[in-house]
Amino acid sequence: MEVDAMLADSVVTAEGKIYVQGGGWNTIYVQGLPARHDRIGIAVLIRVPWTATNESHKVDVRMEDSDGGVMPLGDAPPGMESPDGKIYRLGGEFNVGRPPMLPPGDEQVVPISMNIGGLLFEKPDAYTIIVAIDGTDLKRLPLRIAQLPMTGPLPQ
Repeated sequence: MEVDAMLADSVVTAEGKIYVQGGGWNTIYVQGLPARHDRIGIAVLIRVPWTATNESHKVDVRMEDSDGGVMPLGDAPPGMESPDGKIYRLGGEFNVGRPPMLPPGDEQVVPISMNIGGLLFEKPDAYTIIVAIDGTDLKRLPLRIAQLPMTGPLPQ
């Protein structure tokens, strides 16, 4: 399988398409740290080859810091078991069939949209959002958190 993906301000999937608002960036500038970012959209296009249709597949999205530590993506929903009350992965399962008009050998495209609200960044760092299919990392999206230099008069 092949995966294309991008970061955006917001994404939504409708009618087999991904609608992207403010897409195609990789850096968030913050004035101070820690910093909470309102929303990060992740647009994912999974290209499923003919030979992988009519099978269940798992998609998994996680974020790592520059040391390879998995970062929390938010608070766990009520009823979900989590040792620290956080979630570290987003994802689910998908299964693509073969429509009768699909020529033999053609691939299918599965669009997936994820929006993560209120991510907390403790430090400026080079993060990576990783998209895995069936346990194999297929796409890495760099995300840098950069602190803006202080402007104006220096404190006395």
